Amino acid sequence: MSGRFPGRWPVCRRTAAAFLRNTAAAFGGVAVAGQLAGPLFPHGLPAPGWVTAGAAGACVLWGAVRARPVPVVRQEFRRPDMTVVVEGGDLFTAPGHLVVGFCDTFDTAPADGRLIDGGSVQAQLLRRRYDGDPDRLDAELADALAAVAPQSRELRADKPLGKLDRYPLGTVAVLGPPSRLVFATAYSRLGRDLVASSGVEDLWFSLNRLWDAVDRRARTGSVAMPLVGSGLARMDYLDQDSLLRLILMSFIARSREGAVCRELRVVLRPADLANVSMPEVRAFLRSMAAGLSER
Repeated sequence: MSGRFPGRWPVCRRTAAAFLRNTAAAFGGVAVAGQLAGPLFPHGLPAPGWVTAGAAGACVLWGAVRARPVPVVRQEFRRPDMTVVVEGGDLFTAPGHLVVGFCDTFDTAPADGRLIDGGSVQAQLLRRRYDGDPDRLDAELADALAAVAPQSRELRADKPLGKLDRYPLGTVAVLGPPSRLVFATAYSRLGRDLVASSGVEDLWFSLNRLWDAVDRRARTGSVAMPLVGSGLARMDYLDQDSLLRLILMSFIARSREGAVCRELRVVLRPADLANVSMPEVRAFLRSMAAGLSER
């Protein structure tokens, strides 16, 4: 998978809806213009068939241009100076530090997919940053969590696989060298049935704790993160578009208190990208940037 854009752009239902909406708006505008221009042509339009065809073509073209797929959305902010980027691609080739979601037990061993899905970002972290060695990752996690008291401890009879210590949601373990940090953030609870779940309040709280950690360790750098929360139990009622906006709103709201980092880059997998309307994301970020500049 390439670092910028993996293959063909997925067809998004929202993109199709945007095309229809903008085309209809254009037809409405042409109709109003026609009514206003009517008195100028008391004997009718010259070559009305050609005029109608041309207007229809222009409306369709306008709708297509307005709804065209946008591979990357980039928005500059002022006060504080920062950049937000949303794009499709490979998180692990994105520039800067990384954010990777964990559950509250900070489990690392896949256990044949029963604890960690083999296609998840966390599984990729183990393969691509730690050469598939969970002991090495566990050692770094233990060092990073040494100053954090576990919230509780499970009995082995209740949790037959993985680790037993549970840490508070919002705990962030900062791993790796200073030039390429990994912010391992616990934003979900792993049930005794080994199913991870989280809620909107849990995610919002965990994101705020994440921004605090980024502010302390990577304020002048770039941070890349996936669409955390996608596919989790208890958050199925939020689609990818809503999750993305939640993440962006959290970051921008926290940035009102001061710059968190120089750049936040949200990197979407193809499966998530297919359900996100990038033109709407662009419009959302523009409105947020305008609101900040008016402060």
